[in-house]
Amino acid sequence: MRTRYVGQTGLSVSRLALGTMTWGRDTDEHEAREQLAAFTEAGGTLVDTAAGYTDGDSERLLGRLVGDVVARDDVVIATKAGVGRRRGDRYVDVSRRHLLSSLDASLARLGVDHVDLWQVHTWSDEVPLEETLAALDLAVSTGRTAYVGISNYAGWQSAQAATWQRAVPGRAVLASHQVEYSLLNRAVEAEVVPAARALGLGLLPWSPLGRGVLTGKYRGGTPADSRAASPHFGSFVGRYLDDRSARVVEAVVRAADGLGWTPLEVALTWVRDRPGVVAPVVGARTAAQLRDALGVEECTLPAEIVTALEDVSSTPEEETSR
Repeated sequence: MRTRYVGQTGLSVSRLALGTMTWGRDTDEHEAREQLAAFTEAGGTLVDTAAGYTDGDSERLLGRLVGDVVARDDVVIATKAGVGRRRGDRYVDVSRRHLLSSLDASLARLGVDHVDLWQVHTWSDEVPLEETLAALDLAVSTGRTAYVGISNYAGWQSAQAATWQRAVPGRAVLASHQVEYSLLNRAVEAEVVPAARALGLGLLPWSPLGRGVLTGKYRGGTPADSRAASPHFGSFVGRYLDDRSARVVEAVVRAADGLGWTPLEVALTWVRDRPGVVAPVVGARTAAQLRDALGVEECTLPAEIVTALEDVSSTPEEETSR
């Protein structure tokens, strides 16, 4: 698998990332082991998790596998902090106190003395931005992480954060921005992508397959073993089971038929090769699903198909701004 640098840093990673959001709940240890083995055997290096994934079980499971399935130095571990659950309710806390204690807890669950990339999971209006970013500086200066980034920030928020970090020598420059990005959700192209490219942040798209919808699995209904049928992800996937999404999916399927590819390969190759993208984060429930995604390494979309997909997936606002 070919590699790319994360933003304007020296951190080199595989151009696909392994997502672990379902590890410890929908993906058991056996499947997780098979996923990590298949991913690293294919040359993958970047593994993405978060303190808030499955109440920390994603990190715990990854921690048990690193050093067993693959050597620690052969993977780039990325995690996030600032979002979690208390007594069943979602919370956001990006205060310096919480972020640093969350990082220490992540290191303990992962069984490592540092992570390679640590990201603030989301923006919050409740905490001064400079306090949140000071936690990133301290994490780097104390050796708990090598690089830092942000996730799910709007365009102006990411520009403000990146500019603040570059304003004074010694602050930890932001390396990455993790955002939702796919043929079903191109909203980031308006402001987030230009801001990231201008300020040197590498993009790590999550849900690059439109929460699984772009694989075409929902064209004939909702499979019983799919995420849309899961109590955890039903509403998460349901957002893209509308008429507009169906038109995009049909275009992806037609392109796949013409190329002799799968719809997954078409959708994933498209987002992987968008300007500013470092590595789409692919989260699979099973090792078999992940292996399907790993096949995109040799795929390159013809320019005319890229244009057709962009036309059918653009929103009315995007059409007006052209």
